[in-house]
Amino acid sequence: MSMGLVTLLLLLLLLALAWRSWGVQGTWKRGALPPGPTPLPLLGNLLLLQSGRLDRTLMELSGRWGPVFTLHLGPRPAVVLCGYAALRDALVLQADTFSGRGAMAVFERFTRGNGIVFSNGPRWLTLRNFALGALKEFGLGTRTIEERVLEEATCLLEEFQATIGVPFDPRRLLDNAVSNVICSVVFGNRYGYRDPEFLRLLDLFSDNFRIMSSRWGEMYNIFPSLLDWLPGPHHRIFRNFAELRVFISEQIQRHRQTRQPGVPRDFIDCFLDQMDKEQQDAESHFQEETLVMTTHNLFFGGTETTSITLRYGLLILLKYPEVAAKVQEELDTVVGRIRLPSQADRARLPYTNAVLHEIQRFISVLPLGLPRALTRDAHLHDYFLPKGTSVIPLLMSSHRDPTQFKDPDCFNPTNFLDDKGNFRSNDAFMPFAPGKRMCLGAGLARLELFLFLTAILQRFRLLPVRSPAHLDLTPQYTGLGNLPTTFQLHLVAR
Repeated sequence: MSMGLVTLLLLLLLLALAWRSWGVQGTWKRGALPPGPTPLPLLGNLLLLQSGRLDRTLMELSGRWGPVFTLHLGPRPAVVLCGYAALRDALVLQADTFSGRGAMAVFERFTRGNGIVFSNGPRWLTLRNFALGALKEFGLGTRTIEERVLEEATCLLEEFQATIGVPFDPRRLLDNAVSNVICSVVFGNRYGYRDPEFLRLLDLFSDNFRIMSSRWGEMYNIFPSLLDWLPGPHHRIFRNFAELRVFISEQIQRHRQTRQPGVPRDFIDCFLDQMDKEQQDAESHFQEETLVMTTHNLFFGGTETTSITLRYGLLILLKYPEVAAKVQEELDTVVGRIRLPSQADRARLPYTNAVLHEIQRFISVLPLGLPRALTRDAHLHDYFLPKGTSVIPLLMSSHRDPTQFKDPDCFNPTNFLDDKGNFRSNDAFMPFAPGKRMCLGAGLARLELFLFLTAILQRFRLLPVRSPAHLDLTPQYTGLGNLPTTFQLHLVAR
């Protein structure tokens, strides 16, 4: 069969599936949603979306259609929120109404609405409240978790020390360090940096995040029924998910065999205790499948975004060595080099704090956030939005809002400093998503970013393998996440 015929058949299949989806989804009344670019009957606004630049394209469309507009991703309409004011008015001022989780096909196929991140209604509320309580019990937000991060920072510094004189890619070591912190809370133990099982686990997370941030991931979320039949790297996502499920299930089984009911050692033990309490309740949300998915959510959310932010941060500091030098000067003055920085030092490190915030603002690690859905009818900017409307909260647009940040497309730590050099917060800074769906591990992520990055800069000078002028800060992947290009660095002891 010729390639032309194959292509034609695939196109016909696409049109047939899209038409079928249009028939199912087309019950939306166009007049009930904000205006936006006219969709094609089958593909929606797909032809307007540049490959790998969805966030930028949405911001450009907002320039014509305003801060609240409708976009059709294939046959499905979604309302896009662009700019700080629109995001605040929806996600903060109407937090309950915009607290639903919108659909993402790549996660729906795996989670089936289980776990914390992609559940809704009473299940989501119950699991979130339980998780917050359990994580607090094991140190989240207390001195205990800071001690765990500092212990892991010491291990990371030892690994970095062993690389001196040899260029290296810091990705895997940063993945190891960040993941070990959440491992200690969820599994009750950490892993050695060369543990093959642990390394495999991290590679699965990294591979999935990369594919989901590629064009393949974007297209799967738009046309899942079609992509299920087409070859491509997107199928690896689900093979990776299956392997991760096996790993987590084995951990749960080990906990069952060694736990002492009522004396939890970690998050899994806490969940198993709650399962015991509610085993007679047919409506209980505490089931083993929910535990598997919740554990996966905590791992995925607690590893990839924080590790990527650290990696991107190092790349930015290689690009701007004068910024790194100024942070190191402040660390030397306030903390010295005898002990590691601590959370208590943060208030006395305004420039360092500003750099950390600016890194997160500049990279917008989850540029589109995660989709929301309305839990009830709402009015927003003179538009009526019916219950169930899918919403894309374009978090990057708040970070690049010229009314909130000066020179928003440039890296500039003074965005978070006042005229006297004191740290200045900004409500438009929302890397963890505002409102009721704020990232569960936001506090832990802030702590890790501060302690890991300051520990590295306190101990080492960062030298690029290439000239800083040739370092490219453009994301290698832009989709679910903004991922930095691969790079190497030299470390020199200070």
